[in-house]
Amino acid sequence: MPFDRGSFTFAMFDIPAELPENLLDLFAAKKAGPLDAVTDEPQLGWVTGHHLLDTTINEESAQMGGSYYLTLRQAVRKMPASLLNAVCKREEQAYMRANELEYVSSKMKKQIREEAIEKHIQKMPPALSGIPMVLEPHERLLYVGASSRSQIDLFLDMFYQTVKVEPLQLSPALLLERLCNATMASFPTLTISGRPDAEPVTGRDFLMWLWFYSETTGKLEVPDYGEFDLMIEAPLVFAVADDAQGAEEVTIKKGDSPLRSSEAKAAILNGKKLKKAKLTMTRANQIWTGTFDADQFAFGSFKTPEPEEMNADEVFAERVLNLSIFRAGIIAYFKKFSEAMTGMDFPQFEKEIRAWAQERDAV
Repeated sequence: MPFDRGSFTFAMFDIPAELPENLLDLFAAKKAGPLDAVTDEPQLGWVTGHHLLDTTINEESAQMGGSYYLTLRQAVRKMPASLLNAVCKREEQAYMRANELEYVSSKMKKQIREEAIEKHIQKMPPALSGIPMVLEPHERLLYVGASSRSQIDLFLDMFYQTVKVEPLQLSPALLLERLCNATMASFPTLTISGRPDAEPVTGRDFLMWLWFYSETTGKLEVPDYGEFDLMIEAPLVFAVADDAQGAEEVTIKKGDSPLRSSEAKAAILNGKKLKKAKLTMTRANQIWTGTFDADQFAFGSFKTPEPEEMNADEVFAERVLNLSIFRAGIIAYFKKFSEAMTGMDFPQFEKEIRAWAQERDAV
């Protein structure tokens, strides 16, 4: 989903080094190739953020609202499975008749399949998909329109091939290093149910803390940006770090009060923690909302505050500005979380969050 309209998916990154001055020339050098050359092997290349066929990358086409707006395009030709199976079956039957055989060996089946693909693949229209990005080179910030690990890794590999700089995802590991000089291994684990995790999952601890904090305090003063408030909503996805402790995931979507449901309380007390939830952050009359994936530290179905009536460039600039404000808010909440986890009062804090889990109403 694109960044310039509607809701979108994204993960946040920092650029750890100065980007080359000829940045757009580097992206243009690895622009997406002609569609006629697309085969059954995925073809990767850059296009502008306007559409997946715009391979003209320059200052005019790649800039929008003062940021660079580009998309990593993937193109591939595929035969529909039903068509490929039908063609292979036809060729196998013809092979058996021609050779007076009652069956086709696995080796020959493989050869027939490869020949069918080679013969028919160029008749198939190329399937196009894209991973959009917004790059702010002066602030060295990057927003990538992906949430799955495979998509993010694909994007990062191509980005590095293009500019020889590897972005760092804004993640619990990076935030712990910057905010409190800690590592994931050295950082405390939040034990709410009394059952310790098989392995530390700091992102889930953060999301559980956000839920607790939203119901007990919520508001947070963020330097340079004022007061924020936060709310956690359904759908809720609970998970355990150790699959041996019952069902791996529990999803709670419906009901009059999912957060107050007996299923939610039981999940917490059985050692599960929030893995995904809807997050709403507000500042005065501005609202940011979307699904927070604590494991990937990424956001889906995300909506920024609605901009006023402006031209397309101004609207895009406003949306990117609102992403930067949201980023500052999330970092501030994570800092508050890390202070609670590493402070001298951690034992008391852990007692409070356990009491919150055990004593909460369940309907």
